[in-house]
Amino acid sequence: MATLNVKNLPDALYRRLRKRARERRRSIAQEVTLILEEAVERSEPVSILGLRGLGKEAWRGTDAAAHVDAERRAWD
Repeated sequence: MATLNVKNLPDALYRRLRKRARERRRSIAQEVTLILEEAVERSEPVSILGLRGLGKEAWRGTDAAAHVDAERRAWD
């Protein structure tokens, strides 16, 4: 198992980590490991620009305005 040393960690941050770990009944090392795991596993947000054209094959030949009107009528 690897070891990670963090230099120049601000005292206030260390105190908050220690408090958080204590509240969760974990060691500081366990708490930092969990925080790092969650941060690394978190997926990157998708930009709206990245969605451009997504699913266009499914909508090919569909009149968008007519589709929206039909959807709205269905909810009335």
